Amino acid sequence: MLKDITMGQYLPGDSVIHRLDARVKLVLAIAFIVFLFFVNSFAGYAVVTVYLAVVIALGHIPLRFLLRGIKPLIFLIALTFVINVLFGGEGTTLFRWAFIHVTVEGLLQAVFLALRLIYLIMGTSVLTLTTSPINLTDGLERLMSPLARIGFPAHELAMMMSITLRFIPTLLEETDKIMKAQMARGADFESGNVLQRAKALVPLLVPLFVSAFRRADELAMAMEARCYHGGEGRTRMKVYKVEKADCIAMGVTALFVAAILFLRYGV
Repeated sequence: MLKDITMGQYLPGDSVIHRLDARVKLVLAIAFIVFLFFVNSFAGYAVVTVYLAVVIALGHIPLRFLLRGIKPLIFLIALTFVINVLFGGEGTTLFRWAFIHVTVEGLLQAVFLALRLIYLIMGTSVLTLTTSPINLTDGLERLMSPLARIGFPAHELAMMMSITLRFIPTLLEETDKIMKAQMARGADFESGNVLQRAKALVPLLVPLFVSAFRRADELAMAMEARCYHGGEGRTRMKVYKVEKADCIAMGVTALFVAAILFLRYGV
């Protein structure tokens, strides 16, 4: 299940979305995440669905691969759904028993929250799947470059964020390997209640931390061997320029934002 997480993975390709400026994709991803929290109706989520479907289609991302990234978080999504259904507050009563009070408003809130979590996962996954770690680092650095004038370490922070994001699938893959190795030696991670399963995962921590530090040391040595000394004086092979496709993407996203605001406020 851990290997199913798609966030942080990069899917090589030459689609329209892959070729967009990394800075533009970062800004559009932030706009998508922010305005997703403004959606409070089925019509709004229909707009979000259409927008996300177009992006996925243009990015040539297999839907099955993208949906696979939701599997590890199904329990969390289901838990938040149940909590909001059972304790959704006052409204039109559908069912009441003891302290459990199910209302129409609570049910709608639970559905919207579950959809929001799913779309957040899919939206962030689309960004990392269509943007290489190098482009992601450069895009973050360029967006934060104005802050460098006041001494803010824009390049270093961008590099840290990119490495962190890139290491998510690597560490998850390492965890999966360690679990399989320990299961081959008789370890049981499947039986028992939630607390027993959590306790069974404790022996994974030591080898996982050792592996993480080893990989970090190898990465540091590789960067040093390539004469990496921070962003000062560093040149780039690719110079970013906003192209026609980037402008179209920003225009479509602006229409998406306008539709969300209209459905929310009617203005």
